[in-house]
Amino acid sequence: MDTIIIASIFIIYLAVMVGIGFKFYSKTEDLSGYILGGRKLNSWVTAMSAQASDMSGWLLIGLPGTAYLLYAGTSEAIWTAIGLFIGTYLNWLFVAKRLRKYTQVSGNAITIPDFFENRFRDKKHILRIVSAVFIVIFFLVYTSSQFAAGGKLFVTIFGMDYTLGLIIGAIIILAYTALGGFTAVCWTDTIQGTIMFVALIVVPVIGIVTLGGFDGMTTRLAELTPESLGFFPEKNGAIDTLLLASALGWGLGYFGQPHILVRFMAIESPDMIRKSRIIAMIWVTITLTCAILVGIVGKALTPDLADGETVYMVMINDMFHPVISGVLLIAILAAIMSTASSQLLVSASSVSRDLYATIFKKNTEGPGIVWASRLTVVIISLIAIVIAIDPDSSVFGLVSCAWGGFGSAFGPLILFSLFWRRMTLPGAIAGMITGGVVDLFWYNMSGGIFDIYEIIPGCISSALVIVIVSLCTKVSSEIKEEFDSVKDVQI
Repeated sequence: MDTIIIASIFIIYLAVMVGIGFKFYSKTEDLSGYILGGRKLNSWVTAMSAQASDMSGWLLIGLPGTAYLLYAGTSEAIWTAIGLFIGTYLNWLFVAKRLRKYTQVSGNAITIPDFFENRFRDKKHILRIVSAVFIVIFFLVYTSSQFAAGGKLFVTIFGMDYTLGLIIGAIIILAYTALGGFTAVCWTDTIQGTIMFVALIVVPVIGIVTLGGFDGMTTRLAELTPESLGFFPEKNGAIDTLLLASALGWGLGYFGQPHILVRFMAIESPDMIRKSRIIAMIWVTITLTCAILVGIVGKALTPDLADGETVYMVMINDMFHPVISGVLLIAILAAIMSTASSQLLVSASSVSRDLYATIFKKNTEGPGIVWASRLTVVIISLIAIVIAIDPDSSVFGLVSCAWGGFGSAFGPLILFSLFWRRMTLPGAIAGMITGGVVDLFWYNMSGGIFDIYEIIPGCISSALVIVIVSLCTKVSSEIKEEFDSVKDVQI
């Protein structure tokens, strides 16, 4: 009976999400509407959609699972959260407003590769094609991490076969993304972000009450081991600087995440950014803190879990009535769906507009290209399912790989594009390729200096190559004039 109640709540929720997709189906007749929603997002939807699509199932599965390990795990989770907080704030403060203006001034770009091509007057489309290829590669990994999280959810809650749970979750996400496009995704993100926010507050608070308050929790943790929770990660009696730098390095990734950056591009007015930033920072501060608490409190309540990434789900099953459990468990589904749908949409735009239309010289206006985007969503979903088919897939590991790849390939390129007048097309191409290749190389190595998160060497090498190559090549006066005009543009 408990399973039937929870399943019924899931079905109602999923029906609402698909219904939103149908609602916006008739309003996506051109690619701009399907990919960017006609640049009509308000402050609340922009903020909630950006943060919900940012954090993903990782927030309720990967991060609590890391904190669940205690000591080294908890300190890694804490410093990762600090890095993410700093990166989120700097992204909203420096990138959001200028990117919104620059993408409209520079040929009304509706995708990140579109912006790069227009910004550097890349008539041979090299920058567009290379960036689109990186987007597809890394989003395949990223989307597969969300599908893996969905599989774990259905296994833990319903005892369902992992592969079947994986496929069910993927089909639902696929349905409303392919139907409604960007606007549907953003509105569902807002609903899902609210659910995540409430659930992440309720679960650790009730867990602490169940343990008899903070004193009861610390007593229980002390019984598990005599060691105390460390704020700094340690190795051989000293601060583990590589792990500390790696955790903080997550913050570098924000400047290069296409599914977040596109929200900045879609807000109705640059003047609305400040309000969105305040909303976003309140949301991210509370949710990151509570996600770490879930891992710590969960360790005190259920110390012997085989898979720490299931701690949030196990806590809910143990502490709440089935009706409340169903509502709180929806938060995981919300986190998974909000990120996966955003990633599928950005991937679809890159394949349809930046690869298909460019290589085969197809018209980017009208319903034909929209249907090409919808077909791309289906194909990418199928490939992502294959990548995530292993039930031992680590959500934290898959997200880490994709996050580092985008941060390295696109992060320095975005920052220099927006704030360095002297940057050139050869510098942009060389910097992007260098960042992406170094990140992938570093990811596949292990031991010694390679133990540091690959995003750090990836970003450093990309930035150095951008500067060196740009200084060795020329930039046109037309590009300089457009750069200078952005700060004075009123939209």
